[in-house]
Amino acid sequence: MATLSHIPIGIDKICHHHILILFNIFVLFQKQNNYYFFNLKNLYPHNFVILDIIEINSPLKKQIILTNTKIAESVYVLSFKRDFEFIPGQVIGISNNPAEVPRLYSIASGNKVSEIRILYDIKEGGKLTPWLSGRNAGEFIYYTEVSGNFISEMNENAYWIAAGTGIAPFASMLFSGNFMNKTLIHGGKFLESFYFGNEFKEKLGGNYIRCCTREEGKGVYNGRFTQYLMEKEDLNATNKYYLCGSAEMVVETRDILLAKKIPFNNVIGEIYF
Repeated sequence: MATLSHIPIGIDKICHHHILILFNIFVLFQKQNNYYFFNLKNLYPHNFVILDIIEINSPLKKQIILTNTKIAESVYVLSFKRDFEFIPGQVIGISNNPAEVPRLYSIASGNKVSEIRILYDIKEGGKLTPWLSGRNAGEFIYYTEVSGNFISEMNENAYWIAAGTGIAPFASMLFSGNFMNKTLIHGGKFLESFYFGNEFKEKLGGNYIRCCTREEGKGVYNGRFTQYLMEKEDLNATNKYYLCGSAEMVVETRDILLAKKIPFNNVIGEIYF
């Protein structure tokens, strides 16, 4: 995952050990002139603002896997001992080899417990997740220092909007006690896609909205969460809106919110890839 900051920073030369994010165009995959450009059909050339650069070239540490549990089809939660401090919403790099560039994942556990939990799904053809899904307790992984600024303040009025495993940073916030005045909208294909759903339901009650596209269930909105947002009439322009999902999801959701007169600066996004 790559995280967006609140404070714009200047453009500089970026190497492959960095992830560069623009508010409207997320620079990730296609390398051109030392930048990674994510291809989007609808470009927003007047709003190119770099919001955060996460360096992932810190030394990797070795740690023993405690658990690696399958919780849904192709989706796992991996845990290992916590020996560092972090802020809920931050990311950590994971690798199977200290010589490999790590992949970034949002931490999905609370900041007061003894374990770090990572939520991941298997990317077919990927270098890390197919390998990771086959690891057992007692085997080793490598991890980086934490980083990122995708931080939702305690007690602030905010919407959390997630797709799939993009729920991870919000799970960390919830498990760290940050759930007052929060509304969560979570989109998924199947009913099993609502990871940590029992915990969210317990703490958020009616402010936990599940939107499912391929199955129906009691208390679940049948359809895309973007459709739910478009139908919703009472979005408060003074609230913060935190988005976590793919680049396409974040851009599409951002556009819906802006069309509903939510201020540009009140929309904060994090993407996974």
